[in-house]
Amino acid sequence: MKQSELIDALLAEHGRTFAAELGAPIAKNTPSPLFRLLCLALLTSAPVQADIAMRAAQAMAAAGWTTPDKLAASTWRQRVDVFNGAGYARVDEKTATQIMDFNDHLREAYGGDLRRLRAEADGDIDAAKRALKRFKGIGDTGAAIFLREVQAVWGEFYPFADKASLTTADRLGLPADAAKLARLIGRDDFPRLVAALVRVKLTSDIDRFQD
Repeated sequence: MKQSELIDALLAEHGRTFAAELGAPIAKNTPSPLFRLLCLALLTSAPVQADIAMRAAQAMAAAGWTTPDKLAASTWRQRVDVFNGAGYARVDEKTATQIMDFNDHLREAYGGDLRRLRAEADGDIDAAKRALKRFKGIGDTGAAIFLREVQAVWGEFYPFADKASLTTADRLGLPADAAKLARLIGRDDFPRLVAALVRVKLTSDIDRFQD
């Protein structure tokens, strides 16, 4: 299969960003969707399956916790119940505490607005990673998840691809380098391609896309 054909197949089958699945319209570049995306990055960083983390993030929105202030008004028991109900059972109590520390830092350091983190980083992706990792529960994986998705609207971080996507790209015969991979597809579709590569890895679907 030619690289162009492979990319078309990946996009057709798996080309949906995780922000889109979450229902967070990050293209608006407003505080609430960005907050929801970072919550997803936190939840996905825990040792749980990706679909469970997604359900937990969606459950947060269903509970009305779509901004840092709204989350701050929740109780620990409410958070445990929401996470547990989403299937996030093994780490629900820990996460219910951790996410409030995370939320407090967001409110105190950035006034609840992640666009201030963007301004602070000033186009330096390493600075952005360091700032993201100051959030309780966000490590290298969580920071990479957030940057992988947010590059669609924070263009100074394009092209960005995390380890999960590049490992899959390499196995499929695509460049295992973000800049080289980006040359094979239009800028607007690059975040979808990176997400597709991650989804292939998560679903163990790689054999269908190999020659």
